[in-house]
Amino acid sequence: MWGALLRRGLRGAGGLRWLSSGGPPWSQVVSEAEKIVGYPTSFMSLRCLLSDELSNIAMQVRKLVGTKHPLLDTARGFVYDSRNNLQMRGLVVLLISKAAGPSTAELSFQHDMVSGIYSSQRSLAEITELIHTAFLVHRGIVNIGELKSCDGPLKDMQFGNKMAVLSGDFLLANACTSLAQLQNTKVVELISSAIGDLVQGIYYENSKSSEENCLTDDIGISRWKEQVFLSHSALLAKSCQAAMELAKHSAEIQDMAFQYGKHMSMSHKLHSDLQPFVKESSSDTMAFSLNSAPAILHQEFCGREAWLKQIREAQGKGNIVDYKKLQEAIKAGKGVTSAIDLCRCHGNRALAALERFPPSEARDALANIVYAVTRFP
Repeated sequence: MWGALLRRGLRGAGGLRWLSSGGPPWSQVVSEAEKIVGYPTSFMSLRCLLSDELSNIAMQVRKLVGTKHPLLDTARGFVYDSRNNLQMRGLVVLLISKAAGPSTAELSFQHDMVSGIYSSQRSLAEITELIHTAFLVHRGIVNIGELKSCDGPLKDMQFGNKMAVLSGDFLLANACTSLAQLQNTKVVELISSAIGDLVQGIYYENSKSSEENCLTDDIGISRWKEQVFLSHSALLAKSCQAAMELAKHSAEIQDMAFQYGKHMSMSHKLHSDLQPFVKESSSDTMAFSLNSAPAILHQEFCGREAWLKQIREAQGKGNIVDYKKLQEAIKAGKGVTSAIDLCRCHGNRALAALERFPPSEARDALANIVYAVTRFP
């Protein structure tokens, strides 16, 4: 089904090209998009990052140097991670705001626009990033009972957990305060529901990862999509919709913005899940989740019993899984190619949503983001 969808093509007036294996690399796409919205999104949360409270948190996090607490990796990622671009969500909100432009109901307020984006929409982009960052920090809480001596002193790891909770809560509180200042009830409802979706999605992930049978979790691709929407797509989809509401666009345009955010972020997650199976540069086995899309689709194709047999065959002494062996089994099946098709299918649905927006540099940048996250070797 997905292959047929991919071959149909878009015939919209804007001339968006259909997905293929080509397209510009991610870093180039982000750099060009940042020029369109007016400033690098790495400075989006600058006011918060320079605040006395967060500066104090940063100083405290330095105490974790020498340990393996995940909060350190999260902090490093904010500074060094240009490959995945942690500011992607705010950038998309700004781009879709500019692509839609002002509505007829808001023409009298165009003096409030900078680079074609309302100040309230820029604030929303910052709020979206703060919420995403808060949940990234909260994910850095470790299970003290599972720690090893090489991870670091127990008191330091406990301290890291406290910092993850407090700093994540601080960022979330700042986001909620800024959200209230937008003075738009519908936007508050949308973003609040997105926070609820995130909590639900992450709670499910954590509850499953702590179960003994998580290696053989049978969720199916439909259930996988539901869970990924909650934990990865809901925030961006609802933020894109909220940006349209702030500019008083119609319900149809709001829905198209929602659809773009949803399907683009689904493609982004599928692209991430596929990396261990499609990367050609590394000879080493990349870590991957057995609940990732390629593994789940592989299980659906080969059958539940055959999948369980492959897991048993890949388990050595102490039930330690040989991921190299399991990776080869998945690559030999149809799971990887089906996940690529699904990634491009969601990408095409994101492009279809963009057809409702007038041709512009911003719309082209949004399309290029889709091409970048559906690009494979």
